[in-house]
Amino acid sequence: MKGLLKFITCGSVDDGKSTLIGHILYDSKLLYTDQEKALELDSKVGSRSGKIDYSLLLDGLMAEREQGITIDVAYRYFTTDHRSFIVADTPGHEEYTRNMAVGASFADLAVILVDASQGVLVQTRRHARICRLMGIRHFVFAVNKMDLVGYSEDVFNKIKVQIAELAQTHSLSNIQVIPLSATEGDNVTIKSKNIAWYQGPALLEYLENVDTSSSALEKGFYMPVQRVSRPDRTFRGFQGQIESGTIRVGDVIKSLPSYEKASVKSILYTNRNVEEAHAGEPVTITLDREVDVSRGCVLARDASIGSYKKIKASLLWMDDEPLSLGKDYLVKIGTKIIPGTLTKIDYAIDVNTGAHLETESISKNGIAVCEIVFAEAIVVDLFEKHKTLGELILIDIVTHATAACGVVEGLYEKQLQSNEKAAFVQGERHGRGEIFEEFFYDTATLSVVKQQPVKQHYTVGDEIPTAGESYHYPDDFDIIILRDSIAVKVRGKRIAEITTAEEYHYGNVPVINGRGFEIKVHSDEDVKQLLNEYEKAGIAGREEFFRKWASFNTYRKVVLH
Repeated sequence: MKGLLKFITCGSVDDGKSTLIGHILYDSKLLYTDQEKALELDSKVGSRSGKIDYSLLLDGLMAEREQGITIDVAYRYFTTDHRSFIVADTPGHEEYTRNMAVGASFADLAVILVDASQGVLVQTRRHARICRLMGIRHFVFAVNKMDLVGYSEDVFNKIKVQIAELAQTHSLSNIQVIPLSATEGDNVTIKSKNIAWYQGPALLEYLENVDTSSSALEKGFYMPVQRVSRPDRTFRGFQGQIESGTIRVGDVIKSLPSYEKASVKSILYTNRNVEEAHAGEPVTITLDREVDVSRGCVLARDASIGSYKKIKASLLWMDDEPLSLGKDYLVKIGTKIIPGTLTKIDYAIDVNTGAHLETESISKNGIAVCEIVFAEAIVVDLFEKHKTLGELILIDIVTHATAACGVVEGLYEKQLQSNEKAAFVQGERHGRGEIFEEFFYDTATLSVVKQQPVKQHYTVGDEIPTAGESYHYPDDFDIIILRDSIAVKVRGKRIAEITTAEEYHYGNVPVINGRGFEIKVHSDEDVKQLLNEYEKAGIAGREEFFRKWASFNTYRKVVLH
């Protein structure tokens, strides 16, 4: 059996979301006998002339039935022979966009219904954008009510073109388009003879087999600390859910934002000790020494996570009151809640066209990219890299209502380790300035010592000192800072570009590493091989790696001191 699939159904009002899921439950024989009889009785007084109204299985509130719409998010749990599911049936009306976003935040896949008689609507585009904003990477567009258009292949193909345009505009991937009829059961759980021209799978068959695991891969181990457990003076454990990776007894981890390191002494999973734990498991971790850890901190290993005081975030505004620049909110990221201020709206996003619009305010259900400054640096990351540390909500300080939800798109003002100095800075990119280290031979102690006289940060356009007492670099050269995955291009002694190591292209000039050693690369293929071997070498293989790729004395020397 495949793993659990969490999915959401969304679409415009009366597109048939509740009917679709109800039909899956009914056809799959997933109802108790009393539920089935109650459904048949309720349907007799419904709006389908006595035929079964499958939507009644999900629309549980009387107010919803009276209005004919879904208001709240209805969650259902069911299992077939091939897979277990949790489905969130969400409101279609624009007024309840907030509720729909809540459902999308938990899901791995979105089933977006499109009325075959109407095609792609503005609300369809809104839901697709919100699902993308909430991190969903797999989409099924269910073209419903095919029975109302005579199961026309031409109508379906025209809607497929609209969906393709929508997917391109909203940068959607992993898309499946399925024609069906939720009321009649065509292509819901089994292939329909009425839609013989469609060669793909029925909806349930696709959901039972789709693999969404690739969208959840994250690098390294990290666990936001939910609680510090101190039952007595002899025990201090850090509790939380592992969001990524694996942790083992004896592993060295660091605590963020303090950057203190310690070894894992023990791991408790429920009421027993284990040697290792994995992503998704709630655990208690004890360390071999005292470190500064409290709720909101993060334990990490090989995860490239840092602390920042300023972020750029895509926000879905949920408050009845428009967004106000300069207003303070409580920001919740991971297990941390901290005061933050909205300082700038970069642009609003037109949900229909995707166009960027200049604005000074956002009203309810609007989407915009904004800058937020925290009261202090906190552990946060890009949503694309570490989901839990990249999703946030804004809470009104007075009413405690949720004002917005969103994801982190940019990181700024990084908090550095006490023993770390960054020399190259551009936005979220920080590269250590160890190329400026001076190497001296101390005649008193008969040993080589180094000093790192970094006195300022350098960014694009700044001139850097290419000569010191123990180093001399060309006027034109490139730097690949492997430890920070940053590449810096220097032309005429000035910084021309700061980019990621993965985006770097060889510029036919000398290349050095972050410590000023010559790096023996002469093409993009060499650079790719360099980065791959550095990743594979780990700490144990670093000596062999640098023997192959680096040379100390090309631009450096040791000076008598």
